[in-house]
Amino acid sequence: YNLLSGGGALPPMWGLGFMTRTPTAYSAEDALAEVAEFRARGIPLDMIGLEPGWHDHAYPCSFAWDPTRCPDPAGFLVELVRRHARANLWFNPYVSPTAPLYRELLPYAGSHLVWNGIVPDYSMPEARKVFSEHLRREVLGPHPAALGGFKIDEVDGYDRWLWPDLAVFPSGHDAEQLRQTYGLLLQRLILDLYRGLNQRTLGQVRGTNGGAAALPFVIYNDNYAFDEYVTAVANSAFAGVLWSPEVRSGHGEDMLRRVQTVCFSPLALFNGWATSTKLWSHPEVTDHIRAAIQLRMRLLPYWYTAFAEYHYAGTPVVRAMPLVPGFDASKEAKDQFMVGDALLVAPIAPGNRTREVILPPGKWFDFYSGALAGESETIEVEPPLSQIPLFVRDGSLVPMIGGRQWMPGPEESVPLEVRHYGGRSGELAVYDDDGASFDYERGEHSWTRLTVERDASGAWQGNVVPDPTGATWRYTDLRWTFMTR
Repeated sequence: YNLLSGGGALPPMWGLGFMTRTPTAYSAEDALAEVAEFRARGIPLDMIGLEPGWHDHAYPCSFAWDPTRCPDPAGFLVELVRRHARANLWFNPYVSPTAPLYRELLPYAGSHLVWNGIVPDYSMPEARKVFSEHLRREVLGPHPAALGGFKIDEVDGYDRWLWPDLAVFPSGHDAEQLRQTYGLLLQRLILDLYRGLNQRTLGQVRGTNGGAAALPFVIYNDNYAFDEYVTAVANSAFAGVLWSPEVRSGHGEDMLRRVQTVCFSPLALFNGWATSTKLWSHPEVTDHIRAAIQLRMRLLPYWYTAFAEYHYAGTPVVRAMPLVPGFDASKEAKDQFMVGDALLVAPIAPGNRTREVILPPGKWFDFYSGALAGESETIEVEPPLSQIPLFVRDGSLVPMIGGRQWMPGPEESVPLEVRHYGGRSGELAVYDDDGASFDYERGEHSWTRLTVERDASGAWQGNVVPDPTGATWRYTDLRWTFMTR
């Protein structure tokens, strides 16, 4: 199904870093100060999301920069890139009468308003062209690489609150058809815009529908119950979509456990749109929060390879336990999941010190120590507050980079550590490309094969087999770490 949909989305490397969303009325100056605070505190950051206040009118939206909050949009975006961050802009798609593109879109609008804004019929190429050209010219501006993507709100067509069944649209599609496909239409419009720039994007979307796997958007919603939060991360793979929970406010331990979990979801983010709370508001857990995000960054080669397998083979990045070969599906395990082939993630809910983990067939090893955790059994773990329980399949290779404050750029090479766990030989093909463009679709990518086997003396030996096409990869100074003695 994922392959039929076009293969899973392959995000830019910076999209696998960390995002923060700012309070709704933040100015460009406030946003830059936020980036500076992340840097000063050593907390990694790649994306900063601006909420409705970047428009000069929102609900409905103007799609025009507010001159009081952001008097120099181009300068602001360039400064973000200089600080190794990219902007992400919120919008809902309902166009204000004050918007510069209102009159151009009015002939393609439906019969009813949402938030007192017109609803353009984006099934029509004429409407898509007007909106896309406006975004390119007036929003992305002269430095489009600085604006990484968009957050598309209020396109969840499961309910009639958007527009009623009697609404009519100039394309002839009925109200229900447009409700169910509106999110898809906007995601494809944004993807086509960035594809025309040969620049990958990663965004958020409030609702989507069938065939969305290839669209580089992660679903979000307002659910904040921790157990459902974890279950949705895993189960979204069954629908061929990406889903990420959010971290907002809360006491120290609650925030920490949520950060640890979101760092093992497709999009790691803190959503501060409606709070004064920051990731550093609770000093007793700030170091642990920083460590959780740094671990996310260090696992970049592992995440990127898992997303490449999603794109080329359709295999979900995050998987519910019934998708693990040999797992006893009669055992309910909705609060644990796999990331890629090797890592088993078992989040601990706030307030808990221990939890049970159901280990699939075979031996599993503690990620942090390399010690045997168990074999085909249910175990109880009591990790320190600083750790989310992570387990690695016997014989697995986990590629990692060093600690960073932002993801590497297209021209950058970074040292690589490859960890081997367990007592079995291991093999992994590590994916690489420029991390930013669509050139990988023209064959500009590599799969470098890593193996670990015992030599004649019985010692572990790591080997690197380059891509047979001769394509290069950007990792240097490879170091092998054998975690299990």
